[in-house]
Amino acid sequence: MNQSSSVESLSSQLITDLQSLGLRLVETEYGVAGRRGGAGPSDHKAVTLGGRTVMIPISTASASLSPFVADSPDAQGNSLIRRDGHTVATITFPRQPRFYGLQTLDGIPYSHIATLHAADVLATTVLQSCIRYSNRQKSCQFCAIGQSLEAGRTILRKTPEQLAEVARAAVLLDNVKHMVMTTGTPNITDRGAAILCESAIAVKAAVDLPIQGQCEPPDDDSWFERMKAAGIDSLGMHLEAVTPEVRARIMPGKASVTLDRYMNAFDAAVAVFGRGQVSTYILAGLGDTAEAILAVSEQLVNKGVYPFVVPFIPITGTPLEHHPSPDPRFMRELLQPLGVMLKQAGLRSVDVKAGCAKCGACSALSSYED
Repeated sequence: MNQSSSVESLSSQLITDLQSLGLRLVETEYGVAGRRGGAGPSDHKAVTLGGRTVMIPISTASASLSPFVADSPDAQGNSLIRRDGHTVATITFPRQPRFYGLQTLDGIPYSHIATLHAADVLATTVLQSCIRYSNRQKSCQFCAIGQSLEAGRTILRKTPEQLAEVARAAVLLDNVKHMVMTTGTPNITDRGAAILCESAIAVKAAVDLPIQGQCEPPDDDSWFERMKAAGIDSLGMHLEAVTPEVRARIMPGKASVTLDRYMNAFDAAVAVFGRGQVSTYILAGLGDTAEAILAVSEQLVNKGVYPFVVPFIPITGTPLEHHPSPDPRFMRELLQPLGVMLKQAGLRSVDVKAGCAKCGACSALSSYED
C-alpha cells in the first residue's frame, strides 16, 4: 500500500468511527449550530476533514459518550479532534451560509424554506408532513419530519416560487452545486411525485441547478417520465431497511409498499434516468445483517441503482432515540465490500448528478469506492 492509499484508508476509518460514535463539543462555542429534527442528517453537524465535508452526530445520546472530543476552534475555525487525549485530526466547520440572512417579502426566513447540507448542497422538504407521521402504529420509528415544524424552524408547504427564490440565492451567494428535494408522503397514489414536479419546474426556470427528487415509488411508473421532464436529474427512492421483518417492525406503514414494488420501480426509473442516476438510502444498524444488506445491494447494483448505505443515527424525540448506532467495525465490514462492488460495476458517487449519494456526507461509502 502506498502512502496516499494508506492516508486514504486512515481517513475512511476515522470518518466511519466518527459517524458511528459521534463527536462531543460545546455547541455554543461553534459558529454553525447542528441540525435538529426534520429530514436528512438531523442531530448532526457538518465538519470538513481532510478536504472532505462530512456530517457527524453531535446531539444524540451516543454522541454525548463518544471518545472523540473537539477542541474550541481557533480564529481560522480549525479545531483539533482528540481521542483518549491523543490528537487524531484537524477539522474545520463550514461558515454560516449567506442566504440564511435573507427572507421572503412576506417575512419567511430563507432557512425555513431550504437548508445547507454538508458544504454545497441545498436541501428542502417540500411538504413537511406525512400521512403516517401522526400515527405511531404506522409511522417510521426513526422519523422526525414534524419536529422542525413544531419548533418553528420551517414551514409546512414550500411553494414552487419560494423554492425558486431561495435556490437562486443559494447558488449566487453560496456557490451551491446541487439540490435535494424530498417530501413527506402526501397520499398512496403519486406519493409526492406531483409536488416534486411542480417544484422542480419552478427551480429550473430560475437557476441551472441539478436536482434530485426523493419520494416513495408512485403507483404509476409514468411519473418517472414526468419527473424527468420537469427537470429532476436523479431520483432517490429509499428502502431504509432491506428485510421484510425489519421493515414491518421499524416502518410498519411504509412496509406496505413491498420490496417487490421497489425493485420493479427501480427498473422503471433506471430506464428513464439512466444507470447510476437512481439511488436508495439504506440505514445500517436497524436489525438487518450485513449479509442481508450486501445481498440486496448486489441486486440494486446489478440494476444500475446506487445503494447509499449510512449508519443509523437515532434522533432525539423519536421512538428509536435510545436505539444504539452500529459499531464502527460493522460499518467497515459492510462498506469495504460494497465499495468494491460499486467500483466493479462502474457506479461512482462522483458521477451521480445530484443528491445524497453524490454529496456522500452522511456515509464514508464513497471513500471505499477506491
